Amino acid sequence: MRTLHAAPVVRCALGEGPVLHDGAVLVDGGRVAAIGPLEELRAAHPRARVREWPGTLGPALVHDGPVPDAPTPRERIHALLRLGATAVLAEHVADPGLRAAAERNEVIVLDEARPRPAALTESGRADLAVFGADGACLVTVLAGRLVHRRR
Repeated sequence: MRTLHAAPVVRCALGEGPVLHDGAVLVDGGRVAAIGPLEELRAAHPRARVREWPGTLGPALVHDGPVPDAPTPRERIHALLRLGATAVLAEHVADPGLRAAAERNEVIVLDEARPRPAALTESGRADLAVFGADGACLVTVLAGRLVHRRR
């Protein structure tokens, strides 16, 4: 099923880069199928499910510090997702249980601190995050799956 993730502001790249107002990202499976104005994408894909989020939608983050503490490896990985991160450096998931939890959840494990394309691109993996005005992560989409929604 195709899903349109829409927000008042869509940043196609972290930091500097183009900003799309009243934009959307069309997700098909685990991939980005299109990026553009919400109304244009809605007209072109009338059967797509539409999820409208408050805040700024953009690429998910790479977590480059220690994984937050929690009772279980699964909960520790979910804590990353609540931060808007869908990738982590291998040095921070060295524990076999934590590494297995990351891989089970399809969190990308990077071997070294190398730049990961922090941009939304058509046909790229659908790793998205929505952040509120206070900087808190409201939504995380990992490989097209909604894995965190702040209530």
